[in-house]
Amino acid sequence: MDQLVCLSDRPWSTRPSRTQQLLSRMKGVQILYFEPAQGLGDLRRRPGRRMRPGLVVYTLPPVWKGQEGVLFRLGQRRLLRFVERAMERHRMREPLLWCATPWAVHLVDELNCRGVVYDCAQDWSHLPIQWESELSLSADVIFAASPELAEHIAPCSDNVALLFNGANCSVRPRSEGELPAPLRGLEGPIFGYAGTLWHDLDLKPVLQLAQAYPRAQVVLVGRHPHNPMLPRLMREPNVHLLDAVSLAELPEYLGAFDVCINLVRLESPNNDVLPPRIFEYFSTGKPVVSMLLPGQVEEYSDVIYGAHTTSRFVELCGRALLERGTWARERRLHYAQSASWSSRAEEVEHILRSTGLLQSQA
Repeated sequence: MDQLVCLSDRPWSTRPSRTQQLLSRMKGVQILYFEPAQGLGDLRRRPGRRMRPGLVVYTLPPVWKGQEGVLFRLGQRRLLRFVERAMERHRMREPLLWCATPWAVHLVDELNCRGVVYDCAQDWSHLPIQWESELSLSADVIFAASPELAEHIAPCSDNVALLFNGANCSVRPRSEGELPAPLRGLEGPIFGYAGTLWHDLDLKPVLQLAQAYPRAQVVLVGRHPHNPMLPRLMREPNVHLLDAVSLAELPEYLGAFDVCINLVRLESPNNDVLPPRIFEYFSTGKPVVSMLLPGQVEEYSDVIYGAHTTSRFVELCGRALLERGTWARERRLHYAQSASWSSRAEEVEHILRSTGLLQSQA
């Protein structure tokens, strides 16, 4: 059986990250998944948690992540010892190393691994650029979540594969039946957004949309940390802010939307990574209208109404409401099926086996 050690940037969660979605679907691979500690105060010693046969999750000890110096180097040695002890405990010999963050570069040369994979799923410009450069030079294969990220990494490697995010599309939204309780009684078409309302999420397009279509409803489903626009937005009578729902419940909400909308974060001007919600929207077949960052290349322009300005966004939402025919709907459903996390994991396994980084038969 092949063996794999993952240095993740996010904890194992009931709301899985990209790394968790991909690795949990790998077949015939023994996996140790190392999640980061939740801050310097996270001093709890936790045993490995067996998530399924062959997949164990460990929480790394907290370490100093400030400027590189004595404390930083001591912290990296502590992480190295922790990972090596876990590898010995599980009798891992030269596993494949999967790195989901440039932080992993400090362990790459120290761990006894047969190969290195770097999954570049976001813009890491807030970290020292040499970390990602050195990791990319060390990696045997790099997966990039967007064309811009692939172009960014290309000078450091000839082995970059474009791997978009995916979605859980196995459960289709119900086209008929009772609406979720919070949506009952709403009159008119529904413009819907599903996702976290981050503090820097640009909600101005939503405000103008609500004002332009007073007989329609705007529904926002997701966690809502403080966003300065929310108090103003909630004064609109046709805007409805709902708490996050479980992944099992989400399809029912998406299925109730007449138009699915996607927004951008103002503090991530260079992030062109398509969020998983796009593919979740596709799984409904419903029209999708998305705000775009300046200069952003439009992906899936045949089935997404893309807008670079707020006024254009409002205009396209109206056009999406009038969409007729089945061509675009069927196309979205096809894209959703192709973008399931299971399909993405199969792509990854195919590449890793074709390059010899994984050798046993799945």
